[in-house]
Amino acid sequence: MFEPEDIREWRDHDVVDVGRKKIGSLEAVYVDTATDQPSFATVTVGMPTKRRLVFVPLENATVGPGYLKVAVDRKVAKEAPSIDVDGELPAEDEPKVFAHYGMAYTTGAGGGRRRGRR
Repeated sequence: MFEPEDIREWRDHDVVDVGRKKIGSLEAVYVDTATDQPSFATVTVGMPTKRRLVFVPLENATVGPGYLKVAVDRKVAKEAPSIDVDGELPAEDEPKVFAHYGMAYTTGAGGGRRRGRR
């Protein structure tokens, strides 16, 4: 696993799936607002004229020389909820990201957002 303090250094590196097939490029990392630990990444995917950002969980992610390997299949990642490259995930859509990966969702402290962008 990568260290949270090193996360900004990984921006624009390749994100690959469990079989080392490229999903896209790391755009940003979202941390769990309760623990401040990395939990999801946004990955730039698509054709140059039609780029979008998909959300990929960072649980069990590892790093290699110049890439971040996530524990999900490329096809599943590319079908994940997405936003425009200059967009933001609305709070009410957070549960959809978790549901896509079969993960349980709970709100943050006080019922607020569970994810914060870094």
